[in-house]
Amino acid sequence: MKEFELIRQIQQGTSVSYPPGFEHGVRLGIGDDAAVLEIPAGQHLVAATDTLNAGTHFPVDTSPFDIAYKCLAVNLSDLAAMGATPRWALLSLSLPEADPEWVHLFSEGFMSLAQVHNVALVGGDTTSGAMSISLTALGSVAPGRQLTRRGAKPGDLVVVSGTLGGAAYALEMLQAGKPVPQRHLLDRPVPRVELGRLLSGYASACIDVSDGLLADLAHVLKASGCGARLDIEKLPATDALAKLDEISRWPYQLSGGDDYELLFTLPSRHRSLLATWSQQLELNLSVIGEIETDEGIRCFAGDGSLYSPEGTGFEHFRQKNIYDKNHE
Repeated sequence: MKEFELIRQIQQGTSVSYPPGFEHGVRLGIGDDAAVLEIPAGQHLVAATDTLNAGTHFPVDTSPFDIAYKCLAVNLSDLAAMGATPRWALLSLSLPEADPEWVHLFSEGFMSLAQVHNVALVGGDTTSGAMSISLTALGSVAPGRQLTRRGAKPGDLVVVSGTLGGAAYALEMLQAGKPVPQRHLLDRPVPRVELGRLLSGYASACIDVSDGLLADLAHVLKASGCGARLDIEKLPATDALAKLDEISRWPYQLSGGDDYELLFTLPSRHRSLLATWSQQLELNLSVIGEIETDEGIRCFAGDGSLYSPEGTGFEHFRQKNIYDKNHE
């Protein structure tokens, strides 16, 4: 397949049908040197970008469907953490060869999630080389309504959506050549876009959990100039992790990456909203701690004893090829 044939196949395979009344704002899409987009009136543009490399961010034998799904999902998760509405995406795709079947499955995976969030693919680039996928997601948010990492204050609740540690546990089983429990948590994370929009105007700070709970909470605390207490027996666990004892489970939940849940701080006066949001979204929202004045993160077990974690999370340039079973 030639380059322009590949582009044409991706364009056709990722075409999204928009619901009536949805203004996608694409004035000029794929086919020119750049896209022309119309930002909704009274909105600010929100941009996020991520690169996924084979062997580092996904196993080399991952299906094209799941690669595309995850590439879009992790970017939508960033928009969710900002309280933004997703609208457009730009895709840069590096492939060893232009395989029509691979491109077909990749396009299907992209569309399966793009359709849910009304995301239009409006451009990008294709090249020959080692497999690497870079995607830029663009969204919009009303002025002053964006969520940020700054703003957490002593007394605020520390809340997390969904469950923690499932993707890290699945990865470890994969590396060990064992049956992988709940593999979908690793391959198809769910971006919490609807939750992000609900939090706008209520949450004092927000971030998505991509590198591990402790690492990402530390970003919020540094930006906000405060510390936190975590009650780690309240950390929400997947079905697979719930079968482990607490001491075995906690490291996955505290330091495991790839969860892509939203971690946010909420003034205690809004606590009653958590039950409403949880019911509305059919999503578990767990209060796992509280923001404190003193800097740092203090983890406490159910008996009140202080727990010292072994690690804080994934670090780029120090942990490479994490999907290689033979990596040490």
